[in-house]
Amino acid sequence: MTMMAPLADSDLSAEAAAVFADIRATRQTEFVNNFWRVLAHDPVALKRTWESIRQVMAPGALDPLTKELIYVAVSMANSCEYCIRSHGAAARAKGMSDAQFMELVAVVAMAAETNRLATALQVPVDDAFKQV
Repeated sequence: MTMMAPLADSDLSAEAAAVFADIRATRQTEFVNNFWRVLAHDPVALKRTWESIRQVMAPGALDPLTKELIYVAVSMANSCEYCIRSHGAAARAKGMSDAQFMELVAVVAMAAETNRLATALQVPVDDAFKQV
């Protein structure tokens, strides 16, 4: 069961409505998903989070599909079904294939396994890796 119900447009504060208008304009869609609708209960957090995600996901050194794949991978590592599904849909819209998704799952699973092994065994970091 949800902790907070998603807000309808008619229930938004003026501040939240302004953020929704920016989401719609930026994404060129009328659809505002439930993540934003629940976060709209706190217009300050809504605005801060939207501004941050807009900046981080904006065009940059990484292409848009790569950014979505990273978002999906981190969401898998954090067990966030909502983010796996929403950013998985965004990755699909940006061209992610079934083969890419399955390879991403394999990489995330392998990283999780080797991370746990390195942590449990307290493997010392090689000097050659400390430059990264």
